Amino acid sequence: MGTKRYMITGGAGFIGANLVHHLRAVEPDAELLVVDKLTYAGNERYLEPSRAAIRFEKADISDMDAMRAIFDDFSPTGVFHLAAESHVDRSISGPADFIQSNIVGTFVLLECARELWLAEGATPGRFLHVSTDEVYGSLGPEGAFTEDTPYDPSSPYSASKASSDHIARAYQRTYGLDVVITNCSNNFGPYQFPEKLLPVIIRNIRDEKPLPIYGDGLNVRDWLHVEDHCRALKAAFDRGESGRSYNIGSENEWTNIDLVRLLCDLVDQELGRETSSQSLISFVTDRLGHDRRYAIDPKRARDELDWAPEQSFENALADTVRWYLKNFETIWGV
Repeated sequence: MGTKRYMITGGAGFIGANLVHHLRAVEPDAELLVVDKLTYAGNERYLEPSRAAIRFEKADISDMDAMRAIFDDFSPTGVFHLAAESHVDRSISGPADFIQSNIVGTFVLLECARELWLAEGATPGRFLHVSTDEVYGSLGPEGAFTEDTPYDPSSPYSASKASSDHIARAYQRTYGLDVVITNCSNNFGPYQFPEKLLPVIIRNIRDEKPLPIYGDGLNVRDWLHVEDHCRALKAAFDRGESGRSYNIGSENEWTNIDLVRLLCDLVDQELGRETSSQSLISFVTDRLGHDRRYAIDPKRARDELDWAPEQSFENALADTVRWYLKNFETIWGV
């Protein structure tokens, strides 16, 4: 079949960097090209464990000329599309970047893939579009998102991701482009930018600063370790059915307040503190359009992709706490 050439957009971000390291481990002969704009959330330091074995291009995925040049030069046999503006609060204060990156950028990549893979005599490739459970909106106290749940996004971020999902699906249905879509729950693990919930809370506990919790703290999220997510992405790329979407989650629901309390216990233990940091918890005005609950039914991924999460949540969370306490200063200088 020849050498596999994978293009990973957003590969210097949180999930993208973890995916690069995972691909290097499970498919060491594949050629990897990381394309990343290196905005605030992208960092080449995340790639250091694999840096000598990959190619890197700093580029904006919404720049058609730049993407055409990269596709023509590298000629990928597969694209793992993770590049996205992803922070809900930032999408509320400044939605324009989310429209440009998440919608226009996805269109540009799909169009470049179509031009390369569907040209006469060309060898088709596969496009894995990585999305979020937030496209489904908010759940009540019962039930879980399935792949048939109607889209009902609440924030500019989730609306932009829903739009990109629809565009990706349309390219499969209209042009026959080989597209697979995944929608994942909240990820945790190494290399997450320090404005996200877990690293923010871990750092504030370390620094004995207030621990801000939106609203009453009873919003529920399903937490998935990033390594389990990366295994799911590779399984979807290898075994997913073209045109099909797969929900990736670990059926591991936590209210925000309970998760923060657990983080307090873990960080206090790691730092040898005798006084609980839970006294630092501070409730703040709720986020605009804050979805109450997310939960994913991963049955299709389990059945069709032969995938299941392997990480123990408590052990993986303790490892995550230790990783951030060790790396805040060396990676981010904070």
